[in-house]
This record gives sequence, C-alpha cells and structure tokens, in this order.
Amino acid sequence: MKNSAKAISLTLAAALAIPLTACAAAPDFGSNAPAPGGIISDAFDLPENYVHESVIEQPFVSAAEKPDSYFSLDRNTASYSYMRRIINDGHKVDKGSVRLEEYINYFSYDYARPENGDALAVGGKLFDCPWNVEHKLMTVEIAAEETEFSDTRNNVVFLIDTSGSMYGDDRLGLIQQAFTMLTETLNADDTVSIVTYAGDSRVALDGEKGANKTRIANVLQDLTANGSTNGAGGIHKAYALAEKYYDDEANNRVIIATDGDFNVGASSKKELNNLISEKRDSGVYLSVLGVGMHNANDVTMKTLAENGNGNYAYLDSVTEARKVLVNELGGTFNTVAKDAKIGVEFSADTVDKYRLIGYESKILTQEEFEDEQKDAGEIGSGHIVTALYELELKSGASGNVASAEVRYKAPATDESASVAYSVTTDDYMRYPNEDCVFIGCVTEYGLLLRKSVYGGNASFAAVVARLSALDCTDAESGDPFKAEFLQIVKAAEKLYAKPL
Repeated sequence: MKNSAKAISLTLAAALAIPLTACAAAPDFGSNAPAPGGIISDAFDLPENYVHESVIEQPFVSAAEKPDSYFSLDRNTASYSYMRRIINDGHKVDKGSVRLEEYINYFSYDYARPENGDALAVGGKLFDCPWNVEHKLMTVEIAAEETEFSDTRNNVVFLIDTSGSMYGDDRLGLIQQAFTMLTETLNADDTVSIVTYAGDSRVALDGEKGANKTRIANVLQDLTANGSTNGAGGIHKAYALAEKYYDDEANNRVIIATDGDFNVGASSKKELNNLISEKRDSGVYLSVLGVGMHNANDVTMKTLAENGNGNYAYLDSVTEARKVLVNELGGTFNTVAKDAKIGVEFSADTVDKYRLIGYESKILTQEEFEDEQKDAGEIGSGHIVTALYELELKSGASGNVASAEVRYKAPATDESASVAYSVTTDDYMRYPNEDCVFIGCVTEYGLLLRKSVYGGNASFAAVVARLSALDCTDAESGDPFKAEFLQIVKAAEKLYAKPL
C-alpha cells in the first residue's frame, strides 16, 4: 500500500533524526503575531517570497542547421527539494523556480560506473516520449567513480548565516541539526572551523580536530539568529580559515548555510559572482545549503555554487539534511571531476530536430566547451548526472543519433580527460527500463508545473499511472525518495485541479 508523502517524510525523519537537547522548540507566537524583532515566521510565508530567476526553456533546434549542443554539468538538487516543500505546504509552485535537470538529478539511477581509472563513465538510451507520441527522449547518462569518504582527510569550514532572517527551527535550527549530524561522520584528524555572519562576521571555532565532536556540537548549538546579513564578510573570513589550514592531501571545503538574504556588503549577482570567482582558484571547494522561504534568495545561493566550484542543495527537512550530509557525504565532499562539461553532436541524417531539457542557465558555446580554462561544473564521488533531450527522428532513419563527449579535469592535478558515447537507433528501447520510465515521469511532471509550451499531452494522471506501476515507487520495498515522489505528484494533481 502506498503511503502519503507526509507519512513517508515523517517516517523517514523519525527514523533518521538525531536528538538535539540544546535546540529548543520554537515558541508559540500565536496565529498572526510576528516572531521577536519583527522576524516573520515561515508559518505565515507565501512562496512568492522565494527569490529566483526565471527559466527560459530551450526551443527545438534543427539538427541540420545547428547539430551541436554544449553545456556545463553539475549535480545540484535545490529546485526539487524546494518544490517538495511548497507542494507539501499546499501551495502551487512558481513555474520560474522549476529547474528540470535538478528534478531529474535529485534521484539515483542504475548507470554503469567508470572503469580503467576514469573518473566518469557515459552512456545513453533512446525511448518514446510519453507526452508526444511523435517524439523520442534521449538520455546521456553520466556516473562518477565512488571513493571512500574515510580515505581522505577533510579541512572544512562551516560558514553559517546567523542573521535575523535565519530565526526558526526550519532555518538556523535545521542547520544546527544538519552540521551536528555531519560532525558525527568526520574523522578524528579532520579539521573543523566555524564562521558566523550577521551584521559582521566572527570566528566561532578555529581549527578544531574532528575528534572533539562534543565541543564542535556545543558551539553549533550555542548559535543564535539576530541582525543584518553581511554574507561577503563571512565568505572572506571562511576562505581565510580554509587557507590557513589548507592541506594538499585533504579535501578543503567551505560549506555555507544560508537563506541567501545578503543585505550588507556585496549582494548583487554581479558582485557575488566576482567575489566568489576570486576564491575559486584557492583550491578550496564550496557547498551551498539553502534553507527557509520568506526572504530566501535562490539567486544568491545558485550564484555562489555555480561560480565557486560548488554544489547547491536546499534543505527542507532533517531527512534531506541527512541525505545530503550523511548518506551522500562522499559526493557532497569529494569532487572527482572538476570543470565538467558536455558536447553533444546530433546526426542530421537521423534527427530532424532536438531540444535540451533543463540546464538553461548553463549553456556554453563551442569555444567555451573547447576552452580548458573555462569554469564549468563539479561532480562528486558516486554522483549520477543525467542530460535529457527530446527529439524528432526522421521517418525510417537508422544509425547514429548523437555523439556525446564529457570533458573534465582531475581535481588534484588539473589534468584534462574525456569520455564519449554514441547513441544509435539500436539503443532504442520499445519497453524502457524503470530508470527511463521514472525520468520521463519526473520530466513530464516538471513540464506541468512549468506550464511548458512543450508539454504536449502531459497530465498528472498519466504520470501517476506510470509511476504507480514501477517497483521503485513501492512504499515498502522501493526507493523511499521515489516512493515519496509519487505521493508528491498525487498531491500536486489535487492542488492544480483547484481553481485559482
């Protein structure tokens, strides 16, 4: 029997959450009263307060006129977990917040792992498009090597936004839980520093060893939220600490936890781009953890991640925090492919037209793809990344459909490498496997939320029907996150059936 999304989420949270006696429950301010200091509790928020850039979908392109497609690869997932929070809270999702590659890449798939010392492996499949019977979907499937987290020392700085907008159990309270869980996984000889920022920035912990977990946890639990947000000052101080304890043999990383509401110092997208790009060459990697909704700024968090050799996740629950910082810790911490990017060349003999789905903000030119100095995305240990195209084949055509090349650098040496794969009509699956069916469902759902002009015959009912037939969505024996997705789609179907 399928459980509801709320039931699955609560069950996972109850099973995975750790007790935190130092983190008191939020006081009850009444149904309409503001929290202290004029801070508005998320209980009263509207989704429109979440600042994000609009997504402009890629159109169909003639393979004869423009056979090549290039873009940067990463494995950000923030857009999906933000959507989950909005739907579970009973709101409709702003279509501009839907980044489809982050929906698809939130989940894991059974892709072949690399061999022969490569950091990445690439494959691909071809199958029918469920919302347009005249079209096909083509996946380019990238799988990263899996490294042992315990094999590498870590020099990590927790950079925590403690400004007034971070007040609340789902903001600073959640971050305190998340970093405490992460601390429990660290090795004794790892180095941990904590920097906080509000109106100014301060060092709360300077180079503590991972063996002293109680002290680290106590510092985390003593943090309080108050004041304005000088994020730029915190970034400077965090990178300075990361460089102070820099270790060539270690994973050197800053993890920033924020709602992105920078209002003192550098705050515009251009200013933050310039600031974080300067830090990129330090050898220190970046992870961005977003929280909150009211005044939360997705643009800030996304800019930091994309321009600072980083990845970006949105934490809507303790369960998501554990997924990112415990279950997928190797991928969050250990980068195996730096400046990863992909070039796909379509055959005009077999393909009439094609359309890239997702990655709209990461498009590259051919010159940028070939430029080894061009910054691109990062892929972590064990990560699965999918690129998806919708295409129309020429009637009766057979042979090569597209050739994909993924280029990247080894993080330790900056040595360039590449892997390639050609998708042919022989890769066509009349009966696609569960991975392909699930990817088609996630994509169709995203097109519905986006109210896409390319949605064809997409419907929530069709997505629910296909998902319900999959083993991976079974609430008892399947993937818990895929089972939860089925319940989210059902909730969205009811929500979007209601008049405005």
